[in-house]
Amino acid sequence: MEIRTFPGGSKSRVNAAGLAVRAGTATPHDLHVIEEWRSAHTAVINTFQALLRSRAKAVGAEVAQRLKRKATIFDKLTRHAGMELSRMDDVAGCRIIFRDIPTLMEFRGSLQRARFSHKLRNDLDKYNYIKNPKADGYRGIHDVFSYQVNSDEGQHLKGLNIELQYRTLIQHTWSTTVEILSQVTGHDPKYHRGDPRYVEAMALASEMLARAFEGKKGPKPGLPDQEVARSFHALDEQLGLLLRLKALQVADKSKGSTSRHFILMRGTGWQNYLNVSNYATAEAAKHELFRLELAYPSADIVYVTGETTDAVRLAYKNYFDDAVEFLEKITLATRELGIIPPVLG
Repeated sequence: MEIRTFPGGSKSRVNAAGLAVRAGTATPHDLHVIEEWRSAHTAVINTFQALLRSRAKAVGAEVAQRLKRKATIFDKLTRHAGMELSRMDDVAGCRIIFRDIPTLMEFRGSLQRARFSHKLRNDLDKYNYIKNPKADGYRGIHDVFSYQVNSDEGQHLKGLNIELQYRTLIQHTWSTTVEILSQVTGHDPKYHRGDPRYVEAMALASEMLARAFEGKKGPKPGLPDQEVARSFHALDEQLGLLLRLKALQVADKSKGSTSRHFILMRGTGWQNYLNVSNYATAEAAKHELFRLELAYPSADIVYVTGETTDAVRLAYKNYFDDAVEFLEKITLATRELGIIPPVLG
């Protein structure tokens, strides 16, 4: 029987390729090593989505998966100078979206009590951003599992990581809107790049949504309700944030598809145009993903899967420029916190 090696050759070879990317000296062979290693994570995704789907369906949650984009991996290597590529824990990702926090917490607990061999790598509160919201407003919970396998043919995948993201609909609406703003404003509040007022505005928005819809405090727990709302709208008056979001046109070419494998592609040449392609198999989608990444290196391209096209749209609404829910919730939250919301032009 052929003994398959760790994807990319070895952990040390993958790490060396990551160091070369960070230094700007990556060779074609380095890039091939990284692609082989990245691609191997699709098997981990497939295993976990099978574990998650029936459980999620039983509680009315949606599940979607994605393979981390090459450009995002390279950016993360640059931002985290001490990170070893082979230990990057979110190359494979599953996102589970719940109707409320109690359902989320019960689901997470039941998953951690489940009888499978995959190992939880983090302490329970390490990535609990509902209990301890990030200063920029991010709320949700992450768990990182190390993939374990008993079969001989799967031993080369042992130890690869996958990140599970648990979010409520409210938390997810906020998070995807942050990514939309990065696309349409030229600023990047997700990674704190550009005008810091966008980061502050979205932190205030997170506080509003947490208080109005989940009975929780967010990143600014000391502020009175009306001050939170007034501060948000004062910044919005400077930035035109809500008007920008209202003006977006949503393009959706995925309706009617029965496929579970999608490539979402947006690039500078398309401006705000989104191209959605669907594929019958994971292998076909991966092959096209790698081809497109080579052909359009500056484009934003991601391979995602979901049970239905609606599930993909929900989980990755930032690619569809879908901020409708955020706009509705901010208006309702403004009233809930005791302020009359301004009328958008």
